[in-house]
Amino acid sequence: MSEVIHAPSDIRRARYAVAAVFAVHGAVTGSFATRVPWIQDHSSVSAGQLGFALAFTAFGASCAMPAAGWITHRFGSRTALRGLIALWTLSLVLPSLAPNLLTLCLAMFAYGATAGMADVAMNALGVEVEHRLDKSIMSGLHGMWSAGALIGSAGGTLAAHLGADARVHHMLAAAVLTVLGVLACQWVLDLRPEEDEEPPPRFALPPRSALLIGAVGFCAVFAEGASLDWSAVYLRDQLDSSAGVAAACTTGFMLTMAVARIAGDAVVNRFGAVRTVRAGGVLAALGGLLIVIADHPAVAIAGFGLMGLGIAVVVPLCFAAAGHAGPNPSQAIAGVATITYTSGLIAPSLIGGVAQATSLMVSFGVVTVLACGLVVFAGVLRGGERTSAKVSEPTAAVPGPRS
Repeated sequence: MSEVIHAPSDIRRARYAVAAVFAVHGAVTGSFATRVPWIQDHSSVSAGQLGFALAFTAFGASCAMPAAGWITHRFGSRTALRGLIALWTLSLVLPSLAPNLLTLCLAMFAYGATAGMADVAMNALGVEVEHRLDKSIMSGLHGMWSAGALIGSAGGTLAAHLGADARVHHMLAAAVLTVLGVLACQWVLDLRPEEDEEPPPRFALPPRSALLIGAVGFCAVFAEGASLDWSAVYLRDQLDSSAGVAAACTTGFMLTMAVARIAGDAVVNRFGAVRTVRAGGVLAALGGLLIVIADHPAVAIAGFGLMGLGIAVVVPLCFAAAGHAGPNPSQAIAGVATITYTSGLIAPSLIGGVAQATSLMVSFGVVTVLACGLVVFAGVLRGGERTSAKVSEPTAAVPGPRS
């Protein structure tokens, strides 16, 4: 890839621009997550059917993500990201318009497809900026995603508290976020392929040395995906909370995730990757236990907050450890990222399936067990302690920040 930006000030500006894109991407997710109970009621689906529909998010992303590399190669990174982020922000409207299970599945397919393509494009640009600055910024970018998700969920909480129709809420949010996303893309790196350059590889399977690292990331992102999409439903159905309180729980979860990601590098530099992840696993497991035994909304909200605090920095540390695993760091990083991204996509549907067969309380019992896996297997991240959350080599196949 070649590009015309060389001045350090332009590279810094590109960093801030891609950070803004991360925040916009997160705001879409936050806006959607807080209105899942409304969408479930509007489409008249059960918990199991909702989980089935959410599975189409993963299906859509899996089908569409390979196209992101081709689109970037064909149009250049700036134009590609501008178009993909616009498609993603506009797709926010679709789930709330679905009147039944079939249309909800189709809406979630489109939602997942645009999410996955935008994810790949913005992460590839983030890694390229990090490479040119020669310092870690990916943890901060993920923190910006969490901050955006927090802002989106705060808007959703307010809309739910006021009893606003999610269709109106999401149309307004989509319009604002589309404008912000497209404007931010004006200053991202404009990478273009050389005339004889082949398209980048679309997939990278993880080497054997990265499988345990991917498993640690899987546990963390599974807990994140489950909490993000089901926390509001859990408070409403299990604890008879109001729509506003249920949505506030999702906001609280995102708040702890954002704070922990922003402060994460300092903590890792002080205590190391292994001890940080083990301590995070303890906090996440404690949070899961509070969720399962909660008999009051405040207890469950505290549990979700601890869950977010415990898992927030795990995936960046998985990327760092993967960069030191085996002879091909880029392949290991891309492979681990693919595992963790898949976990975040399948978690909501699996939680719904378990809830349909048993209950949501049992579903979050499973999440708690997976959180314990962070304590047990944290030692596999020992190779990433020196570089904290830094990703050492750029790759065009690094999936998105729901990790």
